Amino acid sequence: MKKLLFFLFIFLAAELTFGQFTVGIKVGYDAAKLSTNIDSVKSNFKSGFQVGAFLRIGKRLFLQPELYYTTQGGVFTSNASNWKQNIKVGSMDVPVLIGFKLLKGDFINLRLMAGPLASFVVNKSVSDAGGVVGPIKSADLNSVNWAIQAGAGVDVWLFTFDIRYQIGLNQLIKSVQNYTFNSYNNVWNVSLGFKFL
Repeated sequence: MKKLLFFLFIFLAAELTFGQFTVGIKVGYDAAKLSTNIDSVKSNFKSGFQVGAFLRIGKRLFLQPELYYTTQGGVFTSNASNWKQNIKVGSMDVPVLIGFKLLKGDFINLRLMAGPLASFVVNKSVSDAGGVVGPIKSADLNSVNWAIQAGAGVDVWLFTFDIRYQIGLNQLIKSVQNYTFNSYNNVWNVSLGFKFL
């Protein structure tokens, strides 16, 4: 096992050292849903966006760190208590992805990628709908969150198009009043980027 890890490390280091170097910007659409294990509480998707930059190092095997601002969240509805709350979270996200180009050409590339993501919340809000005050307050939302991203992308000349799924690793909302939410942030993302280099 140690020999295999050592070989992979050497291969990755060589690929990144002698590989290509790409810098770009990106914008995207997020569809986020906060999970819940409470039968009487329903969770719905919430639309958001992202804008930021990425760096890609390597040829066929590549490392892609990114930095972007994103808005995510979700909508909780309780049929039993008749409350509805909109959760909105703005964060600076830092994914570090390892990718592989399945198809590598001069003008078109087809990529697969996956890796960890750190999310640092910079603003958060909870709003009540329907006139009934819900149990969640903005202070109940975790300020640092972790996730795994995985997806696929295609490059056409200087443009990039990615679709990814993000699985939350820690609870954004744990326990609130009489509820144990155990709520994880799961996100579908579609983005369009432009490479400068």
